[in-house]
Amino acid sequence: MQISAKLNQANGRLKASKIGVSILQRGDRLYLQASLPPRPGSGKSSLSQQQIALKIQANPAGVSLAEKEARKLGYLRDAKEFSWDLYDHKVPQTSETIGDWLGKFEQSKRAAVSATTWQTDYSRPFNQLPADQVLSVDVFLDVIAKTTPNTRQRRRFCLAFRQLAEFAGIEIDLNALIGNYSPTKVQPRQLPSDEEIARIFEQIENPQWQWVYGVLATYGLRDHEAFYLDLSKFPIAQVLEGKTGYRQCWPLRPEWAEQWDLATIKRPSVTGACHADYGARVCKFFARSPADFCAYDLRHAWAIRAMSFGLDASLAAKQMGHSLATHTQTYHLALNEREQQRAYDRLLLLHGGEKP
Repeated sequence: MQISAKLNQANGRLKASKIGVSILQRGDRLYLQASLPPRPGSGKSSLSQQQIALKIQANPAGVSLAEKEARKLGYLRDAKEFSWDLYDHKVPQTSETIGDWLGKFEQSKRAAVSATTWQTDYSRPFNQLPADQVLSVDVFLDVIAKTTPNTRQRRRFCLAFRQLAEFAGIEIDLNALIGNYSPTKVQPRQLPSDEEIARIFEQIENPQWQWVYGVLATYGLRDHEAFYLDLSKFPIAQVLEGKTGYRQCWPLRPEWAEQWDLATIKRPSVTGACHADYGARVCKFFARSPADFCAYDLRHAWAIRAMSFGLDASLAAKQMGHSLATHTQTYHLALNEREQQRAYDRLLLLHGGEKP
């Protein structure tokens, strides 16, 4: 019998008996879930749905054992004899606050990663943790539950929390919560056409942000890279610094580079401590701009344009600052019928053929 069927039967019996406890599977382990008193040091004052890690394998024999544990838990709670001390060996927990552990973790990890990686992959998830509470499994699960499943954010939070838990000696299995997000699984985007991109450029009133929009569209840059751009070799753009370091980019739609006067740098007067800060400034601009798409859609549109124009994939990948494998896996998914037909027509013209 499959584990899911065994779980359903066990939970059905628990419900029929009005135990008020259910069995959950997360990864290859089983957990109990019930309305329980707050854990010591949690800062909570009332009953809430909480989970208890059983350290029991998710197999048929484990389900039978978990059902017995569920009935025992239900009895203890109803008899007012429940205590978290009885489960300390099942839910490892520390007496130090989250703030204490974050300080130790940063001291241990910080030098091994770049400022951008620390800000994006660690600081953002950790900033959502209540620094004055005791570090526990429930705290991690509460924060993760507020993120959207199968997203980059959910994956980032789970990976960061897993490292912090391991560092603090807390056993937690987050594999089932990470989800199936992957850049190569992103669904094909409804990208703006070149005509729409040009139309939006004309509608942007602020000349500085109009310039940022123009270089993103023309050179396929990441949002923050507009602030690290050298155009002394115009129309070639040199990215001096960014996620993947120095590279050179050529304009696709070189007429945009000329018509929009991109050689004259008009960067907005904004500051940031890292790449992510500049990316955030660009995102805020797009949120209030006439465009109904985001900054990265301009980058994706550049990649699709490169394919439809016949630019060799290895050259396009190098100009975009990522590997050929990433380029192919990501952008071939978004190469829709319109771009394929355009590429086919151009190929025929280059070889002197005629369209059917």
